Amino acid sequence: MDADRIPPHPDVRTITLQQVLDALVDPVRRSIVTQLRDAPADLRCGGFDLPVSTSTATHHFRVLREAGLIRQYYVGASRMNTLRSDEVDEVFPGLLDAVVAADRASSRGGAPV
Repeated sequence: MDADRIPPHPDVRTITLQQVLDALVDPVRRSIVTQLRDAPADLRCGGFDLPVSTSTATHHFRVLREAGLIRQYYVGASRMNTLRSDEVDEVFPGLLDAVVAADRASSRGGAPV
């Protein structure tokens, strides 16, 4: 990994619940979180199934990173993404589980989120 290319990541302990909820209010960002939770390994930005343009997806990844929900790093030319589950669960226990469960239910036609 090239340390000069790694974008800044906040300490999750400095993030407020409001920042996290603001990041998760958007269905595209919830989809990113759910896809990362379901993935067997970290995903490159182009590896997501998203209904938005590349530039819009970049915005969504930035919002999630700045809210402390994902970590991004480079492998070659690919920007990789990982969900910061353990760190977020330390500060907001059960939040990501609840968000992912609600996102899955809404995508199956269950109760809206």
